Amino acid sequence: MEGKKKYNIAIVGASGYTGSELARILVQHQKVEIKMITSETHTGKPFSELHPQFLGILDLPLESAEEVSKNQLDVVFLALPHGVSMEYIKKWKDKKAMMIDLSGDYRLSGPDVYKNWYKQDHVFPEAFDRAIYGLPELHENRIRGAQLVANPGCYPTASILSLAPLFKDQLIKEGSVVIDAKSGTSGAGVKASNTTHFSNVNDNFKAYGLRIHRHTIEIEEQLGNLQKEKAKIQFTPHLLPVDRGILATSYAQVNEEMSQKKLDEIYGEFYKGKPFVRLRSSIPALKDVRGSNYCDIMPIWDERTQRVIVLSVIDNLVKGAAGQAVHNMNLMLGIPQETGLLQSPMQP
Repeated sequence: MEGKKKYNIAIVGASGYTGSELARILVQHQKVEIKMITSETHTGKPFSELHPQFLGILDLPLESAEEVSKNQLDVVFLALPHGVSMEYIKKWKDKKAMMIDLSGDYRLSGPDVYKNWYKQDHVFPEAFDRAIYGLPELHENRIRGAQLVANPGCYPTASILSLAPLFKDQLIKEGSVVIDAKSGTSGAGVKASNTTHFSNVNDNFKAYGLRIHRHTIEIEEQLGNLQKEKAKIQFTPHLLPVDRGILATSYAQVNEEMSQKKLDEIYGEFYKGKPFVRLRSSIPALKDVRGSNYCDIMPIWDERTQRVIVLSVIDNLVKGAAGQAVHNMNLMLGIPQETGLLQSPMQP
């Protein structure tokens, strides 16, 4: 498909942070044209009325998702909640357009696991067989031939990338992994709740989803696939009083002799040629990746405790959502994977 000049894109679900972030990246992408953006509650309004930062940049009128099937599209992004995306994927199952689902509806191994963790029945389980988990650093070759990609969650992206090299080399001591992750409030979505209310977030810090957070199984399945046996992790998310960003600190014991030099070599080899993973020799912070598609990782060997500690930071709305979705699109279309994604991080 590389020879084609422009690909026609639709963003289904414009009201949230993810839809807005997709538009921010795609409006400057050299190989695509945004043909339509949908919103069921704001149909007819200009996109820039919903998101004023786009005034004069992207003023497309919002349409109903029902109009998608009437357009000639190459790629459809579904920036919808879980439980909603699968309804549209079922409806458009015969459409030729490639689909990238940013919900959790196809991230897991099957409908039974989905029901167990998402507490609802799956309405279109047939698509699990063709849905590819869209973490390019792990599944680049499979994504290239995909028609349906399940874009990973933001916590799983930071967490999986932090430990993937060790799981791939089967170096993790069983039951030793603890992932302590912290996210900005935009990870909870645009709709306000008691949890994300300013007065509850500002000047505050707390854990949530202990033992049962649905991203736990997503992380376990992907890391387990790497080591070719089930993985068990302890995952605890926390809410930071910041707009965006995730910092995951992962702890693990290994089953063979380790040193900092060896650890650096393992990570360097695994992430060689992966343009959006930057291996750090200094402690990474949220603002080091803010607004970018980078994941900054610092693996540390603690000689005293005989543990690996890995720091991993991403922007939850970019590498953890929209940027990763565009990375997947580039691979699916067969264009250079960095296209439209080389924004420098915003600092301060």
